[in-house]
Order: sequence, then structure tokens, then C-alpha cells
Amino acid sequence: MAGNRAHVVVIGAGISGLAAAWHLRQGAGERVKVTVLEGGSRIGGKLYASEVAGVSVDAGAEAMLARRPEATELARAVGLGDDLVHPGTTRSAIYTRGELRPMPKGQVMGVPADLTELAKSGIVSPGGLLRVPLDQILPATLVRTDVSVAAYIRARMGGEIVDRLVEPLLGGVYAGRSDMLSLEATMPRVAALARSERSLLSGARQIVEETPKDAGPVFASLRNGVGGLPEAVAKASGADIRTGVTVRELHRDGDGWRLVTGPVPRPEVVHADAVIVATPGPSAARLLKAEVPKAAAELARIEYASMAIVTLAYPISAFPEPPSSSGYLVPPVEKRPVKAVTFSSVKWPHLAKDMVLLRCSIGRVGEEHLLQRDDTELVSLATAEMADVMGASGLPIDSRVARWGGALPQYNVGHLDRVARVRAAVAVEPGLAVCGAAYDGIGIPACVGTARTAAARILDHLSQRGE
Repeated sequence: MAGNRAHVVVIGAGISGLAAAWHLRQGAGERVKVTVLEGGSRIGGKLYASEVAGVSVDAGAEAMLARRPEATELARAVGLGDDLVHPGTTRSAIYTRGELRPMPKGQVMGVPADLTELAKSGIVSPGGLLRVPLDQILPATLVRTDVSVAAYIRARMGGEIVDRLVEPLLGGVYAGRSDMLSLEATMPRVAALARSERSLLSGARQIVEETPKDAGPVFASLRNGVGGLPEAVAKASGADIRTGVTVRELHRDGDGWRLVTGPVPRPEVVHADAVIVATPGPSAARLLKAEVPKAAAELARIEYASMAIVTLAYPISAFPEPPSSSGYLVPPVEKRPVKAVTFSSVKWPHLAKDMVLLRCSIGRVGEEHLLQRDDTELVSLATAEMADVMGASGLPIDSRVARWGGALPQYNVGHLDRVARVRAAVAVEPGLAVCGAAYDGIGIPACVGTARTAAARILDHLSQRGE
């Protein structure tokens, strides 16, 4: 107890941990003291913005899914409602078969619903196009257990749809591989079809038709980048936030918890009535190993992908034709080092400032060798990509390299069952909760959602104790 107040410690000051602290404050007010311990030198995790050519540009995640409300609601609640912005365009392309080709209308995470649009796009070959409608006459491929994305979609629509549409879209989100990623965890609506529908094409059409046409913008950001969200949430939470404090051990201590921090020769102990672990899977596994070994074992099995984001600023005159789309994706079969490009100054027009600002993503699972290059080489790779694909001439006027080692959890086959086992093991430990990108989704709204759930669990525990 902190005086006559319960003390809750949140481990990790990424957006999940900070949102958990904020939800604790909303639910308990001054009755609970909240401390957030962060091992790094700053808060925010993968949400971080810095200047490129004098403009604040996100170095990590640069958009929030607006049709899932948790993140935009949190932004409004912490005073950033007037700073919310929406894309100038969401029109995008895929670099495949030697050129940029428009993303076909009527698709669900790369699964086509409109054969005419797919044909017009030219993304797949004539043979690949002819394979897709066979889905409607093939015997059913009813899925009873979790399978990989590639296994199901290849069986229904053929390899080209997987390689040139689904793979780049999933790679843009998870930096993973469709032959390993879970259908249930990454494409739940398609997974639901796989359990009941014979035709994936018909099911995809149904999903597209059921999507409201006036649902509003798909994505949102903040005027100075979503990297500004963590600081606002931290301030609004009223929590005591300490950076540079690594929690090395977590142990049950009577009705509460004992956290061991600081260097090994000079350990410091923090006592808490409840704890929320909001760190990535590997560090969460280390913290939970002593008291919740079953959860720790499951978390340790979650693989993580690394990537780098190279941000470039060009004068508009460097391009024969200035970019007009939000960006493009690159399928792995193209064997190019850059897997995705976002034209930030097109997608977010307030960033333009008479320049072209863009972000090149480098690195997927299995491509770790690319990230062993130094920053200068990564900038050269990105510059070469712009010259080759967009015809950009000359060198960028500014650049920035942000490396995100072990940043993206891989939702491989069996992920949902693994998460269920983690939560079942944690549930029997009073005053303990987990949250973050390792569980229900890697986007900002999903992370905020897990934080709200974790905070509610802790508040319920404290209420039962009469605190």
C-alpha cells in the first residue's frame, strides 16, 4: 500500500502500458497510485516521431485504424481530438511483374472479390487469373482447426493470389510469412468463411458487400505524428513514470508483488499491490517465469520480426511525376530489399511542405541479413528503390533510419490458443494482468484494447480487496 492507497505498477511504457495507466486513473482516480517502469530511455515504444527536413514524421507506426475506436477515442480523451487527421488518399499499388499496378478494388486483405477489378490491375498473370474462379467449382476446403493463411488461400485460389496479393499485404502489417501466419489470428473474417463456405470468392464478395459504404475514413493519424500520443497519454494518466528502470524479477509477496529493479550489484525493490506486465513476449516471459511458468513458456514461443524504416525527403522536382498514391507494397517473390513504401506527404497532405516525404520499410522474417547493413547502406537501398521504381533523380535532401529490432510479434498458426493459455495461467494469479501487441492485434487500437481489459482486471481485484 502507498499510504492508504493501493499501488499498481505497470511494467513497460509503450502505448499499451501508458494506456493501462490511463485506464487505471479513469477507473480509480486518486484512490490508486500508479507507477510505470520503463527500461528504455524514453516512453512510447514503437510510437515515436522526429524531424526529417524540418517536418515531424513518425519513425514507427504512422497510422491508427479509425474504424476500431479505442485509439481515436483515447486521443480525444487526452486532448488530441483537434489534432486528428485522415489520409488524403488511400489509393495504393503493388510493385509486381516489373511495374507498379493499382491495388484492385473489392478485396479483403488481398483476397479478391471482384474478378474484373483483379484482371484490370494486372497483378497476376493470365494463368493466375484463370485459376481464381476454379474456387467456385472445387470441393469445399472446410477448415476445422487453425491453418496458415497460405495453405487455405492457395488451395482455393492458387499460388499467385498468395504470392502477389496476400503476401505483400500481410508482410506490410506483420513483416511475416503467409505460410506461417495464422488464418484465425490475422484474417478472422476469412477464417469464419473457411469454416462454413465452399467458395472463398463468394465469401469475399459477401464481406465487401456487407462493409458500410459510409463507414468513414479507415485510418487516422495526428498532425505531428502518432508519436505524440504516448506523451499526452502519460501526462493525462497522472502516473509516476520512470525511464531507465529495468525490472529484472517479479515475485509474489504475500497478497502483493515484489519487483526487483536496478543493476545486479545494487538491486532495488519495489512493492506493489498489483502489476500489469505490458512488455513484449520475450521480456514478459522472463518476468513471469518464476511465478507463472505456464504463461512464460507460451510467451517465449512467440517469434518476433525485425525491420527498419528509412525516411527520405526529396524536392518535388526530383520526380518525373510526383507520387499520387499513398504508397505501394512489394511481394517477396520480387526479391527486392524494400518491402513497402509510404508516400507520407501524399497520404498525409499536411506534411507536404513543398517536398516529397516517404518511408521505405526493409526487413521481413527471414531477411535479417538486410538489417546487418549500416545506416548509410540502408539509405542507399531506399534511394536506389526510388530511382528504379519512381524515377527519382539525385540524392534526398534529408534521411533518417529507424531500426526496430524484434518489434513485430508473429501471429503464427495456433496463436489464439497460445494467448488463451497465457491468459488462463495469469487469471489464477490475483493482482496480475498482461497487455500489449503480443495478444489480440499489433495495431494501436488493439493494444489500447488489451490495456483497457488489463486495467479492468486490476481494478476488479482491488475492489474485491476493498481498496
